Amino acid sequence: MAAFGRALAALGLGLLILGGVLLLLARVPLPWGRLPGDVVVHRRGWTLFVPFGTMLLVSVLLTLGVNLLARLFRR
Repeated sequence: MAAFGRALAALGLGLLILGGVLLLLARVPLPWGRLPGDVVVHRRGWTLFVPFGTMLLVSVLLTLGVNLLARLFRR
């Protein structure tokens, strides 16, 4: 039971750190967010933003990063 408690505490600490990083990143102007391919629909009273271009870029970057790590740690 103690191992489960330590795991929950570590998860909570990790979420706290991630939340702090996200709050800090919200203040930093990032170079993406309105890429070509991002769809923005403005209507009376609401706005819909679907970041297709950003999702594609993040997907490609994560795929490259995971493949690089897999090659580095392959035996």
